[in-house]
Amino acid sequence: MIRAGIINVTGYAGIELARILKNHGEINLVGVTGRSMAGQNLDEAFPFLDSMNMPILEEDALEGVDIIFSALPHKASAEACVRHLEQGSRVVDISADFRLKNVDEYEEWYQPHPAPTYLEEAVYGLTELHRKELTDAKLVANPGCYPTGAVLGLAPLAQAGLIQSDVIVDSKSGVSGAGRTLSLTVHYSEVNENVSAYGLDGHRHYPEIVQELRDASPETPWRVTFTPHLIPMTRGILSTIYLTPNDGEFSFDESGKKRLQELYQEHYRNEPFVRVASSPPQTKQVYGSNMTLVYPTMDFRAGRIVVVTVLDNLVKGAAGQAIQNMNVMYGLPENQGLEGLAIYP
Repeated sequence: MIRAGIINVTGYAGIELARILKNHGEINLVGVTGRSMAGQNLDEAFPFLDSMNMPILEEDALEGVDIIFSALPHKASAEACVRHLEQGSRVVDISADFRLKNVDEYEEWYQPHPAPTYLEEAVYGLTELHRKELTDAKLVANPGCYPTGAVLGLAPLAQAGLIQSDVIVDSKSGVSGAGRTLSLTVHYSEVNENVSAYGLDGHRHYPEIVQELRDASPETPWRVTFTPHLIPMTRGILSTIYLTPNDGEFSFDESGKKRLQELYQEHYRNEPFVRVASSPPQTKQVYGSNMTLVYPTMDFRAGRIVVVTVLDNLVKGAAGQAIQNMNVMYGLPENQGLEGLAIYP
């Protein structure tokens, strides 16, 4: 059994990690930490985690594990991850601290990096794009929830060099993406019956999207517009992506649309957690699951390709993807512990 620990189990991603790991089969969850609830039992703090009778520890009390999942905020997460790396544990970091390879870029969007020497070592954990690198990884940077949907929607065309450099990503997320910390913008009376755009001057997930597009097609001078929106639901992200193919690559008719869909189906044919949908997908179709649904189509009149993706921001966008990465790191079946279907309605 692989001995695992969760740092900051009391956040939404940490709670979801505990829920999924409970029935994993190859994992022994031996310790969890949580600053605000240290000293309480996990199943008392969160009664739905029935029978997970273990104390929530102070952060520095967790040691002697094979793998650590860190769900701390950025900066604090890097500091904790380095401590466990130095103790010989493998680490999957759900924060943003190791996602960006360029330290200057990280510091532009966040703050001075507490452990920049580890950036080169970290593997960006979008499993579908970096599976080979994950097998030997000691440190995995779990992607952001928005970039996961955006990059999975763009990768088949970007890697094949079939699209122009201008890309628009319009994303809508439920309020759990903001975390459990209280703030005015996520109060019920503020969010209910309301939709709002934010991050129009720049969102921290933007450089992740650009980084992965550059990796897919380094010669393309990518110009990305990314606009996130907050909508009144708990879980889920729906991204609508607009792009233009290179001249002559696709005909804008039913045959061109069929070829586009076949290209996506072939690209994701062997992926356990990406499915090409036959009709426009909805967030409820992935609620509670690790699946991403991708729907490529065409706007014949405008001469554009439109790609819609949906995922659960707490599963494929956070905890589920972290466990998917761990499975690859340890040579386990990639879908181990993640077989659950979406919850409906």
